[in-house]
Amino acid sequence: MAFVFLNAPAHFELVEKRSRFLAALHPVNTEAQAKDIIAAIAKTHHSARHHCTALVLGPNGELQRSNDGGEPAGTAGLPMLGVLRRRQVSDTVAVVTRYFGGILLGAPGLVRAYSGAVAGALDQAKLARRVCLDIVQLQVTPALAGREEARIRAFVAATEGAQLEAVSYGAQASFELALSSPARAALDQALASGRITARLIELGQRLTTIA
Repeated sequence: MAFVFLNAPAHFELVEKRSRFLAALHPVNTEAQAKDIIAAIAKTHHSARHHCTALVLGPNGELQRSNDGGEPAGTAGLPMLGVLRRRQVSDTVAVVTRYFGGILLGAPGLVRAYSGAVAGALDQAKLARRVCLDIVQLQVTPALAGREEARIRAFVAATEGAQLEAVSYGAQASFELALSSPARAALDQALASGRITARLIELGQRLTTIA
């Protein structure tokens, strides 16, 4: 599994019928951090009429929040959140500040403006991708270590997203691998078919950044 995240804050300004929509995207790790950023932006633009927000957190976007900031329900926060979700962006808070220009935009116009402001900021943002890797250990008896190490190294060389990270010998020979989701599926198949004969131990997961 993978998601896109911001390397740095990004900004974009959109003008629609004299209303100014100032989009600010910030990388965040917690909801509390996002709330602090929202409060700071609202304080900076204290004379603005609306501060609408969207938030996505977690490797799979498990936490999602949106707020219309006083605009008609469903015309600001949800469209902003929709852009983040479509672009598969997480660990990000989006704030769009609106300075009212005196002309009503109507619901469709508001949806276009708020979503467009976030999309514009994303287009200018420096983005990277994080992949969640499975970390596993393969254990074999010393008598089989030479044969199985050759098989494991051949598997890693032939499988995209597989890395052999550590090899150790003791009471058991141990081989630690980092695997993307497709590589993990390939390893499970290799173990099930007997192409690799080893005891599998789960060591957890690790997020890795890909430029």
